[in-house]
Amino acid sequence: MGWGHHHRGRRGYHHGDLREALIAAALSLIAERGPFGFSFVDAARWAGVSPAAPYRHFRDREALIAEVARRGFEKFAIVLSSAWGRGEPDSLAALTRLGKAFLAFAREEHGYYAAMFEAGVAAATDPALEAAAQSAFAVLRQAADALAAKLPPDKRPPALMTALHIWAMSHGIASLFARGDGGERTLPMTPDDLLEAGVLVYLHGLGLT
Repeated sequence: MGWGHHHRGRRGYHHGDLREALIAAALSLIAERGPFGFSFVDAARWAGVSPAAPYRHFRDREALIAEVARRGFEKFAIVLSSAWGRGEPDSLAALTRLGKAFLAFAREEHGYYAAMFEAGVAAATDPALEAAAQSAFAVLRQAADALAAKLPPDKRPPALMTALHIWAMSHGIASLFARGDGGERTLPMTPDDLLEAGVLVYLHGLGLT
């Protein structure tokens, strides 16, 4: 069960773990109401502390959400890296696992995913958040490099472009059809099958299948 379903904070925090209680509060509220559906005061109330207490650890609400997003990207990078498995037994099979892991994370860790991609936090203004986001994307870049290596050097598409296209396709399908908040649209197929088919068509167009 992800943090988004955890409600320990409603009973207040203990033993000085105010920072963690506030992060748990923000994550739960994001999952329940979306990243714009609560205030700093709401997070304090969820954690069972005074409205002024959050300022001991976070500059403002955006800084609190940025920390949730940073942790989300760190978890995301681990999940994606495990799914990629160094491209074994072959890069296409590993890429299919990677896509499934992407959609599963969006579905099962909706609070994190919303903080990462829907909260509008500028990663470039937070070095730790930027590094975490880049580490997650780097896994997809590795996959794109491995796929490009199937072709002669003069026929290889830019790996960064390939990675960005697959990332965008994965995120689009996750946002539309694999949300964890009940807001996803219905499909005549599973989101996993839709993503796999879309990626294969795209790679075929590049000559990578």
